[in-house]
Amino acid sequence: MNAKRSLLDTALTHFAREGYEGASLQKIAEDVGIKKPSIYAHFKGKDDLFLCSLKNALKEEKRRIVRYFFSRRNLPLEKSLFEMLEFLQEEYTRSSESKFVLRMSFFPPSALYDEVMELILPFIDSMERRVIQLMEQVQAEGSVTICDPEDAAVAYMTLTDGILVEMVYGGVASSKRRLKAAWPIFWAGVQASK
Repeated sequence: MNAKRSLLDTALTHFAREGYEGASLQKIAEDVGIKKPSIYAHFKGKDDLFLCSLKNALKEEKRRIVRYFFSRRNLPLEKSLFEMLEFLQEEYTRSSESKFVLRMSFFPPSALYDEVMELILPFIDSMERRVIQLMEQVQAEGSVTICDPEDAAVAYMTLTDGILVEMVYGGVASSKRRLKAAWPIFWAGVQASK
């Protein structure tokens, strides 16, 4: 593995675990097996390393989500969307990229707020567009009647936010409990009466 890739992977782990403020370039360099000044051969500084790590994590998260939806394209919409939330819960517990992206989505470093949001918001928008497309597709097929596909997708994203914030604040068990309670109400609410 090249030094730049190793730095990005190691930095991501540190940023995911300790946040921007808590991560130390010295410790990152030590974990990679280089001296701290060697970081500057690849990155302008901590901000640059952080933002590059976030860009890479977002690319990986987007790939995972696309793969998830593709692998479940034949499932009923309700099952696919519910399992997506379970998938995101699992990813948070086992993936540094997921943990990093989630924490930075809700708690970006104040000094880099604008730069982080320029990366995060298009990611969230693309996920919402994907959910809208799914809702419109099942609506067109007639397999499920959705009250309004766009509103239903926005409601789904809002539910997703709540479940994921609970992952950060309350932990996995609390997040799973909230998902179990909220899902039937959400699903009943987005279906149009026939």
